[in-house]
Amino acid sequence: MRESAVLGVSGGMPIVERVKRFLQSPSGRRLTDQGRRMAADPRNRERARGMLTRFRRR
Repeated sequence: MRESAVLGVSGGMPIVERVKRFLQSPSGRRLTDQGRRMAADPRNRERARGMLTRFRRR
């Protein structure tokens, strides 16, 4: 069985194109906006920094 069939990825479109199309869709834009709002919150930034620090130590 092909790897693409196992992963559920269609063979006709490269993954970068699929991601680009999703980000341009209404739901992709909604998620992008939500991510920007979350990233603007100083508490979330500090939380992310702490997680990155812990991850890098391993």
